[in-house]
Amino acid sequence: MRIPEETVDRIRQATDILEVINDFVSLKKRGSNYIACCPFHNEKTPSFNVNPTRQIYKCFGCGKAGDAVRFVMDIENIGYGEALRYLAKKYGIEIEEQEQTPEDLLRQNERESLLIALNFAKTFFQEALLQSDEGKGIGLSYFRERGFSNPTIEAFDLGYSFDQWDALLQEGVRRGYSREMLEKAGLILIKEGGKVFDRFRGRVMFPIHNVSGRVIAFGARILKVDKSQPKYLNSPETAVYHKSQVLYGIYQAKQAIRQEDVCYLTEGYTDVISLHQAGIKNVVASSGTSLTTEQIRLIGRFTQHVTILYDGDAAGIKAALRGLDMVLEEGLNLRLLLLPNGEDPDSYVHKVGAEDFKAYIRTNSQDFIDFKAGQWLAEAGDNPLRRAEGISDVCASITKIPDPLKRQTLSQRVAQVFHVSEQSVISEINRLLRKQQDQSRKDSERQRQTRQSGTPAPEPSADDLNALFADAEIDSSESVNKSVWEPDERVKPVKTPISFQEEECIRLLINYGARELEPGITLCQYILSELHEVDFQTAPYNLILTLFREAYSRGEILTAGDFLNRPTADEVDFQHHTIHLTTPRYEISDGWLKHEIYVPSEEEISILADAAYRNILRIKKMLAEQRMADLQQQLRDLSSKSPEEADLLLTEFMHYKRIDVEISRLLGTVISG
Repeated sequence: MRIPEETVDRIRQATDILEVINDFVSLKKRGSNYIACCPFHNEKTPSFNVNPTRQIYKCFGCGKAGDAVRFVMDIENIGYGEALRYLAKKYGIEIEEQEQTPEDLLRQNERESLLIALNFAKTFFQEALLQSDEGKGIGLSYFRERGFSNPTIEAFDLGYSFDQWDALLQEGVRRGYSREMLEKAGLILIKEGGKVFDRFRGRVMFPIHNVSGRVIAFGARILKVDKSQPKYLNSPETAVYHKSQVLYGIYQAKQAIRQEDVCYLTEGYTDVISLHQAGIKNVVASSGTSLTTEQIRLIGRFTQHVTILYDGDAAGIKAALRGLDMVLEEGLNLRLLLLPNGEDPDSYVHKVGAEDFKAYIRTNSQDFIDFKAGQWLAEAGDNPLRRAEGISDVCASITKIPDPLKRQTLSQRVAQVFHVSEQSVISEINRLLRKQQDQSRKDSERQRQTRQSGTPAPEPSADDLNALFADAEIDSSESVNKSVWEPDERVKPVKTPISFQEEECIRLLINYGARELEPGITLCQYILSELHEVDFQTAPYNLILTLFREAYSRGEILTAGDFLNRPTADEVDFQHHTIHLTTPRYEISDGWLKHEIYVPSEEEISILADAAYRNILRIKKMLAEQRMADLQQQLRDLSSKSPEEADLLLTEFMHYKRIDVEISRLLGTVISG
C-alpha cells in the first residue's frame, strides 16, 4: 500500500540518523562527525562516516552512502516502503493504510512475506503459551521452573507449540498464509505424498531475532521424554535466516553491549535469558552452532571486547579454544572464563546470584595467553617438550592477530608466562608467520595455475619467500613493526581527466553555490557565467549542472539538501553523488586547534575563489586540448580538403593553441615544445 507523502515527510523529519545507525553499529565521535567500522563490508579500520548535520552516511571503503531510509533498506535488505514502516514504528508515527489481504501479501517481495509469516507464528506461539490450558500447564510451567518472570518471557517473546500435527498450519491458512509461504518460512513440512504438518509440535519456543528485532527463526525444546525426537529443533536456513550470521539475544543485548563495552558470549538460549534477567544484559549465544566469523563480526559492530563464558568441563574448554583464534583473527580483544565444573551460566547465576556472578567474572576471567598457557602448563608439568609445544601453540594464536603492535606486546607476555626469552618467542612467531604466508602463497599460485592451464604451480624458492615475507616478521629492535602490504582489490570506475575537473566543479557548486565571492556575486553566478556555453561530458555532472542553470534562471541557487531527497532520474542517483561530493574523508584534529596550529580552510573566501578560478581554467584548458587533438587529426588528411579548408583548420588550431598557452601561463604550468 502507498504511504501518503505527508506521512513520509513526518517520518523523515522525526528520524535521527545517529539513533537509527546506532541500533546496528557503535558510532564514535570524531570532530563534528561520527565513525565506525562499516557494517556492509569487512574492515578493521573505521571508514564509515556519519554526518548528523546533513543526516547522511558514507563509507570510504566500499562506497555505500545514503540517508537513514537508505541505511535501513541496505542493512535489512528491504524495500523503500518497508524501510519507512520500520522508521515509523521506531518513532511512533501511525501510518494509515488498509488492512492487507492475502492477495496483498502475495504481491510483496518474498523476504518481507517471510518476515510477516514468522511474526504471525511468534504471536501464535505466544498466545498458545499464555492463553491455552495446554500452554499454561506445560510450557509456562517449564519457564516458571527455570525462574523466568513475565517481563523476561515478554522480552524474549517466548512461546509454546501445541502438541498437534497441524495447529499452526490450520490457523495460518485461515488467516490467508499460503502453504508455500509457511514452508519457505520453515514453519511446516510437506512430505512426499502430500502430507503436511507443523515443524514444531509440543515444544517451548525460543524466537530468534535479527538486530532490528524482527523474528527470523525459532529454536524449540521438547519437554517430554522421546528418544526418537531431538531435544532441540531449530528452523532451517531460509531467505531471512542464515544461522552462521545470527547471534541469539543480539537484539535484546545490543544497547547493553555498547554501554558496557564488552560482550559476553555463551552457548545456550537459557544462558542468555537467565543472565539477562539477572541484570547482565550484554550477553549473546552462538545460536546452536559453533562460533563463526560472521557472528564475531556482528559483535564487532558494537564492541571490540569479548569475554567467552563456557562450561568448565572438557567440552566447554574445547569450545572455548575453538573460538579463540577466530576472535583474535578479527582483531577483537578476548578474555575467557570457565565456570566451575558441572555449572553453566544459567545454573551458576541461579546458584550464586547476579552480584556474585559478576564478581566471579571480574576475578576469574583470563586473557587468552593465560588461558592457553594454564591449560598447557597443567598438562606438561616438567616435560620440556610439552612446554615447547605449548609455547608454539600460544604463538600460533598470536599470529592470528592482524595488528603487528599487539603481536609485539603479547610476545613479551608469553615470555613472562613460560619463563623463556622474548627473542625465542619472537623467532617462533616469525617462523609461524612465514609458514602461514608460504602456504597462502602456494594455495594462491596453485589456484591461479589451475585457472590458466590446469598445471600445478612451481614451488617458490627460499630467497623468494624470505624477500616476500620479511615485512611480516616481528623485529625485537623496533617498538612498532611493519605489516604485510595488502593490495587494494577494489576495482574503481575509470574516469577521464576532464571528468575529475567536472566533478570538482559540481562539488564546489553543491557545497558553496550560495557563498558570495565578492559583494553581489555568488560562486554559482560566477561559475555559470564562465561556463555558459559549456556542456559537461560526464552525464551525471552535466545533468546536475543543467539543474543549477534552470534553478538560477528562476532566481534560485540549489544546495545539497535539494539533491539529497531528489528521486533518481535518468539513472542518476542524486543522493549518492551528493553525499560523495559533500562528505570530507578527513577532519582537522582538535589537537591542532588546541595548540593554535592554523590550517587554511577551503571555506575562506580567498581560497574558495581561487579554487573556482583554477577549476574553470582547467576545464577550459582540457576542452581546448580536446579540440586541438581533433583538428590535428583532420590536418593529417589534407589531400581531401581544399586550400581554403586547410587554412581554416590551421587558423582554428592556432586559436586554441594560444588559449592553451595562456591558460597554462595563468595556472603556472610549465610549457614544453
